[in-house]
Amino acid sequence: MDSEEKFMKAALREAKKAEKIEEVPIGCVIVHNGKIIARGYNRRNIDKNTLAHAELSAIKKASKKLGDWRLEGCTMYVTLEPCQMCAGAIVQSRMDKVVIGAMNPKAGCAGSVLNLLQVPAFNHQVALETGILEAECSSMLTDFFKALREKKK
Repeated sequence: MDSEEKFMKAALREAKKAEKIEEVPIGCVIVHNGKIIARGYNRRNIDKNTLAHAELSAIKKASKKLGDWRLEGCTMYVTLEPCQMCAGAIVQSRMDKVVIGAMNPKAGCAGSVLNLLQVPAFNHQVALETGILEAECSSMLTDFFKALREKKK
């Protein structure tokens, strides 16, 4: 297993934490110098907070760990393509790279609907890699929403 898969598996473990509390299973880790320095998972419903996305939680923790809002030299691994809010925060954090498991054709802003990570007019662009453990990331979300629909019947 290469390091991209190893870190995405760590992000999947974070997504499982969200799933256990009946949140949409999205997980994220941020890596600096080959080590995970921050983790996050979706907590929007439980925290009753629009900002409680996996990526924003991890960015906040990574900034605290490094003692700087600039996350240069960091790579984010996230199970689902970031939304517009998270993509904007990633650009603002000066993150070097984002590695995505599954793309989000309805709301993704790292290439699906828009690509906010690589807008040439912005003062920072983020390198992007997609499709790492895509099947695992995608099936976790599909299974979650299928179970949710069954529960509502």
